[in-house]
Amino acid sequence: MIQFFKKTNFDFVGIRKVFFGLSGTLILISIFSIFFHRGLNYGIDFTGGTLVQLKFSRHIPLSDVRSVLSKNGINCELQDFPQQNSIIIRIKKGADEDISKKIVEICKSDIPNNPFELERTEYVGPTIGKHLINQAFFALFWSFVGIIIYVAFRFRSGIWGFAGVIAIIHDVFITVGLFSVLNREISITVIAALLTLAGYSINDTIVIFDRMRENLRLYRKETLYQLINRSVNETLSRTIITSLTVFLVLLSLFFLGGEVIHDFSLALLFGVIIGSYSTIFVAAPIVYEWEIRKTAIKNVK
Repeated sequence: MIQFFKKTNFDFVGIRKVFFGLSGTLILISIFSIFFHRGLNYGIDFTGGTLVQLKFSRHIPLSDVRSVLSKNGINCELQDFPQQNSIIIRIKKGADEDISKKIVEICKSDIPNNPFELERTEYVGPTIGKHLINQAFFALFWSFVGIIIYVAFRFRSGIWGFAGVIAIIHDVFITVGLFSVLNREISITVIAALLTLAGYSINDTIVIFDRMRENLRLYRKETLYQLINRSVNETLSRTIITSLTVFLVLLSLFFLGGEVIHDFSLALLFGVIIGSYSTIFVAAPIVYEWEIRKTAIKNVK
């Protein structure tokens, strides 16, 4: 197996408080931006708006349609279906009839050489938007509950599952905070990216936890401090290689995948970085903090 580091001996547990402080700072920035500054910029799926689908006689680049609509003062989300020569246009909080008619008129006058037909017009009301927000929240909540139960069952310790989920919440919340700071839209696609991030993060954490469990049997004379450091160092090359591979794929999606998946790839791109960070510097140190505090309480009693 390819290894970036033949053998490392970094004291990850010893510097845990530095990274707890860094995580705390990132969380505070996210809280400030989400609750006191810009808030969350919800997409049409959550706020309501109008969806217009046009089928052109031949393929037209999304950049051309975006340029035409922007020139006429219409800010929208675009989605391309090149095989059908169709384009979906989403406008937040637009009036159903007026905005769809305006878009048709603009496209007829500014794109005269590529005839099209109006395939459908749909309106997403605010009630549906609130329902989707609730559904997205419950999807994240129950995924966290399921992960706690699974990890606790697998490693026979509730704190291991709790530490894994704390790391996931850490990753997801800071990623949402990034979207708030950058004023990027939170859409259903971004929610899918956050759920994907949660799966990636816990998978990475479980690899380290699995090595910790093995080392607990192999090195019974070592302290928990030494065992956690040993386990993180032994899986460090695997963590970096896996994260780097995924990062490079997402980097190509971010720059070459187009506007449609730009926010999706941004969420995962940042998520891979913060997820790898939390696996090493948050999840395992939380287990250590819990165990030493539990031991200290027992000794007091």
